[in-house]
Amino acid sequence: MSWRPQYRSSKFRNVYGKVASREHCFDGIPITKNVHDNHFCAVNARFLAIVTESAGGGSFLVIPLEQTGRIEPNYPKVCGHQGNVLDIKWNPFIENIIASCSEDTSVRIWEIPEGGLKRNMTEAVLELYGHSRRVGLVEWHPTTNNILFSAGYDYKVLIWNLDIGEPVKMIDCHTDVILCMSFNTDGSLLATTCKDKKLRVVEPRSGRVLQEASCKNHRVNRVVFLGSTKRLLTTGVSRWNTRQIALWDQEDLAMPLIEEEIDGLSGLLFPFYDADTHMLYLAGKGDGNIRYYEIGSEKPYLSYLMEFRSPAPQKGLGVMPKHGLDVSACEVFRFYKLITLKGLIEPISMIVPRRSETYQEDIYPMTPGTEPALTPDEWLSGVNRDPILMSLKEGYKKTSKIVFKAPVREKKSVVVNGIDLLENVPPRTENELLRMFFRQQDEIRRLKDELSQKDIRIRQLQLELKNLRNSPKNN
Repeated sequence: MSWRPQYRSSKFRNVYGKVASREHCFDGIPITKNVHDNHFCAVNARFLAIVTESAGGGSFLVIPLEQTGRIEPNYPKVCGHQGNVLDIKWNPFIENIIASCSEDTSVRIWEIPEGGLKRNMTEAVLELYGHSRRVGLVEWHPTTNNILFSAGYDYKVLIWNLDIGEPVKMIDCHTDVILCMSFNTDGSLLATTCKDKKLRVVEPRSGRVLQEASCKNHRVNRVVFLGSTKRLLTTGVSRWNTRQIALWDQEDLAMPLIEEEIDGLSGLLFPFYDADTHMLYLAGKGDGNIRYYEIGSEKPYLSYLMEFRSPAPQKGLGVMPKHGLDVSACEVFRFYKLITLKGLIEPISMIVPRRSETYQEDIYPMTPGTEPALTPDEWLSGVNRDPILMSLKEGYKKTSKIVFKAPVREKKSVVVNGIDLLENVPPRTENELLRMFFRQQDEIRRLKDELSQKDIRIRQLQLELKNLRNSPKNN
């Protein structure tokens, strides 16, 4: 691919990235040092959530967006998990509800009070236990309220109905750790990438694999549905260990439509797609730049636009939903960049340069809003419905009237498809066995040190006793 901009007729040809001034950033945040390949950040129109470094369990901060500047070291945290927090996602329809998953095998639902936290929050409104290993990913269904997907290191994807607080379906077609999940526009299809080097398109309610690609030349890491175009885009690594993107037809994964090499760096490439502008953003973990392209319906499909550059490497990126953007500034996308070395969260606005200050309808079409199209029972019964659209011109600041009500339930065995999920544990992976081995080696060394210390103390006591017996007083 040529890295020179192709001067073609496009309203997004001159989109540029604008970094917020220092007083509009979030400073002094102890961003987690966990090496799990997630963003560790989630944002909506009201709150910013960041997974933080903490001892004795997992925690994350929730900060109101208007509370910019330096964050105090003793700022209240959400800290109910017993293990490291690996992923967090805001409910798309209820702005103060956030889901988190952790190494403690649980998924938890938290209700953030108006105005943010005043003290540490340790009690979740709902605790979900169904995975037998740590849980690495959570995703909300894009059109249905209170349907949550979670993917664990037990190779299972569980579908939770939060109205009853139980898993209602299980997708059990993977043979290794699930790396990424992505929904199509109406949530009727789920695309996954897996450590077994396969890309799958799954019908989530039945768990049936509709399409599967064995990606030996293009080892997939991340996948994203390209809106309603019936195409998928994956990022991964080529056989020569160069970073690569591939475009696929969702109805035929036999061969990718195109494969393009990006560069020879080693960081994971995160793809972000904006269905309203048909723009694709590529941001590498550990990079400072963000490349962006325009997606077309005909060859060459991908048209390179520009590149935002920054010297500070990013650990992860949060993305603002469309209804939280500043339409008066012609802002079409906004990232929240995690800069670990500085403890800084930096907003980056992608702006279409326009001279007119009036509302630009051509760059802000009707977009998915904050009202769900389906109830959990409707979706589980087989109904599919496109998202309810809203205009960003009028009324897009309206808050949702939906309230989350947590079901009351007791802890018990979790049976889905006739299988007790907490008892049916898959074989351990090589990495888990290595971790167990090194942990046991550390424990053996610790016990040996304790024994040697006790031996030294015993010898000291024996010497003291001998000296006492040989002293003149005893004679």
